[in-house]
Amino acid sequence: MELEIAPPFNIITITFALLMTILQKMKFIFSVFFFFSIVLGLNAQELKSLKKHIYYLADDKMKGRGTGSKQAMKASEYVKKEFKKYGLKPLGTDGYYQNFKAKVRKVVVPDSIRDSRNVIGFLDNGSGKTIVIGAHYDHIGEGKQGSLKDSTAYGKIHNGADDNASGVAGLLELARYFAQNNEKEPFNILFISFGAEELGLVGSRYFVANPTIDLKAVHFMLNMDMIGRLNKESGVAIIGYGSSPEFETIFSGINKEKHVKFYTGYEGRGGSDQTSFYEKDIPVLFFHTGGHEDYHKPTDDAPKVDYTSLKGILELEKEIIVRSFDVGKMNFRSTDKK
Repeated sequence: MELEIAPPFNIITITFALLMTILQKMKFIFSVFFFFSIVLGLNAQELKSLKKHIYYLADDKMKGRGTGSKQAMKASEYVKKEFKKYGLKPLGTDGYYQNFKAKVRKVVVPDSIRDSRNVIGFLDNGSGKTIVIGAHYDHIGEGKQGSLKDSTAYGKIHNGADDNASGVAGLLELARYFAQNNEKEPFNILFISFGAEELGLVGSRYFVANPTIDLKAVHFMLNMDMIGRLNKESGVAIIGYGSSPEFETIFSGINKEKHVKFYTGYEGRGGSDQTSFYEKDIPVLFFHTGGHEDYHKPTDDAPKVDYTSLKGILELEKEIIVRSFDVGKMNFRSTDKK
């Protein structure tokens, strides 16, 4: 039997086809690798930014950011600088600032009336509705304005990494994300960093009494206070779930397996700035990872923050915000007991 030898042309064709198949597979592998490299790179950059914000605000040089101090003003300047960098429109009464007076009431001090200010940046998407996102930047300084949890810590710097440098870092990251994501959301977003929260929600109460936007146009308000010490067993608390029936619709579509663990609290009121908005009949959500042994103590420091979980909480907040775009109107519901 005589063997038939394939012409060289056929061999070249087959070889070329094999090479093309291999190249296509390599291209696919490279594309997948490139995609995950970008994702990992973005994740690393976000974590780096969160650390940068918290380590700056909770540094000993900031002396606890007590209301009225030079360091509290410096913290507000830091927030302003970031808002400006992201291209947010100033919407205070003095550029990005809204100045007010705050009074120390819990203890007797010679300078009980102090200067403070809110920092306000606006992402103007040309909408008739606005979502408000807030977090207070002040803390209790050196423990001389009240709220001490450790009687031996008077005069010591209380850095307030979790309370509330973590919330400010979250505020800045959300501002960066929505301002730079190359999308025009169907809602405006107002970012506010409140002053004098530790003296009794003074900054947020001043804002709702002297708003720089129409409060009737507020879709809902999202507040972050102490979101840096997640208890992975209980999860992050999302308080205010009952303040609008529409939150049930928004949360029903969330895949819990994709996010950090969370649980919802019905009440709209609570010990932070969302209460000021709730009292104006505005739906609210308050993110809070709970108390811990370093709360209002000199040991609330930046290395103790769980940065990976903090980023995870922000991813959950992003989804809630985006899902709220599909809700035409957020109806307010009182959660007060009758």
